[in-house]
Amino acid sequence: MRRTLSLALAATTVAAAAISGASATATATPDTVTATPDSLQWGPCPQKAASQNADAPRLECATLDVPLDYRDPDGRQIEIAVSRLASKDPAKRRGVLLTNPGGPGVSGLDYPTLLADAGLPKDVLDSYDVIGFDPRGVGRSTPVTCDLTPQQQARGNFPPYAHTAAEVAKEAPYTRTIAEQCATSRTAWMLPYTTSANTARDMDRIRAALGEPKASFLGSSYGSYLGAVYTTLFPERSDRIVLDSNMSPGGYDLASFRLLGRGMEDRFPDFAAYAAAHPAYGLGTTPKQVTAKFFELAKRLDAEPVDGIDGTLLRGLTFDRLYIEGLMPQLAEEWQALDQGEPLPTSPPPISENFLAGHFYVPCGDSRWPGKIRDYQRNAAIDRLKYPMLGGTTGNIKPCAYWPDNRVEPPVRIGDRGPSNVLMVQNERDPGTPLVGAMKLRRAFGDRATMVTADQGGHGVYPFGSNTCANNAVTAFLTDGQRPPEDLACPAEPNK
Repeated sequence: MRRTLSLALAATTVAAAAISGASATATATPDTVTATPDSLQWGPCPQKAASQNADAPRLECATLDVPLDYRDPDGRQIEIAVSRLASKDPAKRRGVLLTNPGGPGVSGLDYPTLLADAGLPKDVLDSYDVIGFDPRGVGRSTPVTCDLTPQQQARGNFPPYAHTAAEVAKEAPYTRTIAEQCATSRTAWMLPYTTSANTARDMDRIRAALGEPKASFLGSSYGSYLGAVYTTLFPERSDRIVLDSNMSPGGYDLASFRLLGRGMEDRFPDFAAYAAAHPAYGLGTTPKQVTAKFFELAKRLDAEPVDGIDGTLLRGLTFDRLYIEGLMPQLAEEWQALDQGEPLPTSPPPISENFLAGHFYVPCGDSRWPGKIRDYQRNAAIDRLKYPMLGGTTGNIKPCAYWPDNRVEPPVRIGDRGPSNVLMVQNERDPGTPLVGAMKLRRAFGDRATMVTADQGGHGVYPFGSNTCANNAVTAFLTDGQRPPEDLACPAEPNK
């Protein structure tokens, strides 16, 4: 059995106002908001955050009923789990800050305390009640499933690296099986409605239930797309919108998935330089030698896996670790072990079934993917040449190719209509949401957005990164409403 990897690729990270010629406002509110400030009854959280921050015990939780289908607001309801880290300084409090950590499929209930752990400034914590929530289909909210077997969970959502057209065709029956299981699971009734657009509508229900006329937002990775959808659907209810580590304007569609190959190529030189500067790992003494080791080791593991780790999993493991600067020593140790024919020093944790199901439901529900094997054979051939490190995987076929065509609305189109209240922040060398995709979103927003780029690698800028220029820009916007007057490039801070 393939060894389970908790891949960052799975969490990328990764629906416009359901616009088809109509205005964002007209299509953004198919329902009448009926939630009231009395709708949320706060109490202890069902599962306390793992956070060690002193603020963790203050986290409160509640549930909110929302429509399954916003075209039928009085019809079937589902639950959304909501959390609140309330401001400790009512005199400084200016509103609510909704948050999302990415995904799709990732729980956000404990994200307020994780942000506090990561150094969210006191001025921000004082200025807002920081709100977390499990998106529809996820965790403590009404969850979805694909009834995946343990073996299917171990496979994750990371397609094998396709070296040939035949290997794409070989993967197709497996992806069809996954799609059919999702479409016939005990939560298949949620399938057409588990989308980014409906999650954004849920967010607006949370805002209304909190009694707030507007909501600010801080979202990273897939959360950047969710925030973009929210402020497109509800521009007049959007206060200060911060989008971190930005997806393309199409969200987690086929183009964004293929772009992960570019992200790997952008980010890998940082690791190659690190490994070369630490020759004790035995991976090479120059970045060129470390890069050659990657391809040599992947080819060797494809032919003869070590403790269940083949070339595909090496690629996924490497991609995963490149998300965080501090994981480079661990990645070098893992390469060293595999290069010597030894098992990994530590076993990666398993991927939850609910996460995988959510990660299928949302991307496949948000956008349409090609349904022909030949399309993916062509994609894999192109991407292997353009992005040889990961392109055979990102070009390969996924369950979205066989998703049932029961979508109830077109994808959301991100555009420039609405107030100029969006701040985008982005690392230059982000593997999960590459800069080239973020620039597409920036262009789509037009005058609505200002963008801050940081000369650093990794996935996630605020408050997790070390670039003070970028972090200070976000803090100033959230606390004072001040954005840079134009797009800002923050230089590297090598001593940080």
